[in-house]
Amino acid sequence: MELSHSLLLNEQALSQIAESKRPIFIYEWLRFLDKVLVAAQKSDIKGSQKKLIQQLTNQISESPGPPTRALLGKCIGTLFSIGDTFDILETSNFCNDIIKNKDDSPSFLPTRLAAVAVLGAMYEKLGRMMGSSFPETIQGLLKALKNAESTGRCEIMLCLQRIVKGLGSAAQSFHRDIYKAVRGALQDRSMAVRCAAAKCMLELVKEGNFLHTTELENMVSTCFRALDGSNYDVRSAVSKLLGVLLATTQTNISRDSRAKRTTIEDVYNLLSVGFMKGTSGFLKAGGGEQKGGGMINREVRVGFTHAYVVFVRTLGGLWLERNLQLFLERVFDIVANPRSTPTHVDAVYLRRCVTFILRSTLGDMLGEKAQVSTCKQLCVIITNYMNSVGEPSSSSSGHSIDASNTQHVLICALQELGSLVKSLTTCASSLVTEPNANMCDTVASVLLHPSPAARLAAAWCLRCIAVALPSQMTPLLDRCTDRLSNLKSSPEAVSGYSFTIAALLGGVRDCPLGIPHAKGKAIFSIAEDLLRTASQNSRMSLHRTQASWLILGAVMTLGSPVVKNHLPRLLLLWRNAFPRSSKELESEKARGDAFTWQVTLEGRAGALCAMQSFITHCPDLVTDDVIRRCLTPLECAMSMLAEIHTVIKSCGAHLKASAAMVRLRLYEVLRLLPPTSYEGSFTALLRELVAEFTLTDNAANTTNTPHEVPVP
Repeated sequence: MELSHSLLLNEQALSQIAESKRPIFIYEWLRFLDKVLVAAQKSDIKGSQKKLIQQLTNQISESPGPPTRALLGKCIGTLFSIGDTFDILETSNFCNDIIKNKDDSPSFLPTRLAAVAVLGAMYEKLGRMMGSSFPETIQGLLKALKNAESTGRCEIMLCLQRIVKGLGSAAQSFHRDIYKAVRGALQDRSMAVRCAAAKCMLELVKEGNFLHTTELENMVSTCFRALDGSNYDVRSAVSKLLGVLLATTQTNISRDSRAKRTTIEDVYNLLSVGFMKGTSGFLKAGGGEQKGGGMINREVRVGFTHAYVVFVRTLGGLWLERNLQLFLERVFDIVANPRSTPTHVDAVYLRRCVTFILRSTLGDMLGEKAQVSTCKQLCVIITNYMNSVGEPSSSSSGHSIDASNTQHVLICALQELGSLVKSLTTCASSLVTEPNANMCDTVASVLLHPSPAARLAAAWCLRCIAVALPSQMTPLLDRCTDRLSNLKSSPEAVSGYSFTIAALLGGVRDCPLGIPHAKGKAIFSIAEDLLRTASQNSRMSLHRTQASWLILGAVMTLGSPVVKNHLPRLLLLWRNAFPRSSKELESEKARGDAFTWQVTLEGRAGALCAMQSFITHCPDLVTDDVIRRCLTPLECAMSMLAEIHTVIKSCGAHLKASAAMVRLRLYEVLRLLPPTSYEGSFTALLRELVAEFTLTDNAANTTNTPHEVPVP
């Protein structure tokens, strides 16, 4: 291979090596030539340029592979840019003749692809130096595109991209012809062709004003369809195209007074289309929304999510600061619209998309001062949506807000607020100390929201505040424990404040100041009291049971010094949470109804979760004696799970989720304990695991129906 390292191709050495190794020899020569030409001067190649051009063009007809043809085009383009340009037209015509050749045999395909790649590289490198040959080249490529197979279509798209990039406005007369061809390729069945077409269209956007004026809606519609059924590469390319296209409407304002100007509201309406409905009836209803029904396509949603980010990043951080309020309003309008969240799964998916938009813009593009201002605006949005709970209201875009949809807005806003405060650390202190900011009160108000997901998001946000500002940890804990004690009869209050206490206790290890030692004891007593009074009020039984075990599990994260004094009471609580014998289990099955079983299962799942937290965070307290005493409730849990299918059958399928949670928590605890400690339960455990893997307890998941049987 050392013989290949020369400016001119060593044809003698090439003829002496085996046929199978010649492509490698050519590739090595082109790699060397590529490195040499970059540093070469015109005088270095003047004497050998004609011979070198001949050798390179001869290689086009030798059916080179993809890496070789890419290097071939690069070397030819570099050679003409350094040396004389006398043979440019001849080389271009040579490639054009190959493209026009009507030979459709598979053996000629690599030669045609090489000619297309070389032309693209030449136009990208030399641009207007190519002279007046470009009309013939573009027309030949567009004609060849009609009958090309997928690899050819992909290579032609990449070639057209380079031609548009190299020639700039010089090829303006052909931009519409290229646009029509590329627009069709964006909906090609081949993902590689779609990806190449998106890259070509992106270059057209930079040169053709008509794309972001008269053809804007058609372009958005085409991008929408290109995202349908797409893969990652296509989504990345199309979302970048869409984002840059929409950003161009705000930066490249047409000088023609008759041309319709696209406002920022129009852009937001176009972006919202990707989150509402499917491809039917695109842009026929006013305001960028669609008529009728239609399935929401997740690939389209992800594509428009990335396009949103590209749009904002293209316009820059300064633009975002100036338009922050409108940006936040329109992003949250997407989540607030009931049409974008027809099902729970769609709602969760949409929340992830909106959270990504907020994190990628507010978290990455704004400075410290702007982030503090953003936190204040998020607090205003949270307050407005909390005030709308329980009363009819409408968003800034005009559609009515369903009370249940406020939870999605609040979750996204609280997650972003918590992330911003966590990154600001002590710089966020003004948000707590200034009376007009009132951040803690605003977030705490969501703890009484009807939705558990919103309450959880608020608890997480308060934890972020306490971790960022450690001086707030103890006051927040005091506030939550007082409210929990005073509002024991409110299900939302018990749930919300217990979530927050657990979240704050879990964040103590991230705070250098910690909390007073007596706090752990006081909170343990509150949890114990909740558990003791759970059965006194049937309306509060479930909430108090869940809250008590959640808080007890969080107390375990404070470590052995706090937990050690409470261990005897803790072991007693675990023992009382489960039946002590098979006889007691049978009597439970006989007298329990659907509600009591739900409370029981939730309580036992919570007890196992607290046990897992204890083993994880207090390893020095997990002695042989403690393990032995923990095994009694664990064995009872296994016995209960073996019979739980009869309970579900008699009381209802809604208990499946609670039973699955008990099973999950049990396996997590057993995973942390040494297997030798529960050797005697291997038989029962193995039976449960076999049932788990074979799905014998859940007939709905087995593949015994005709439409579920895989075709061999």
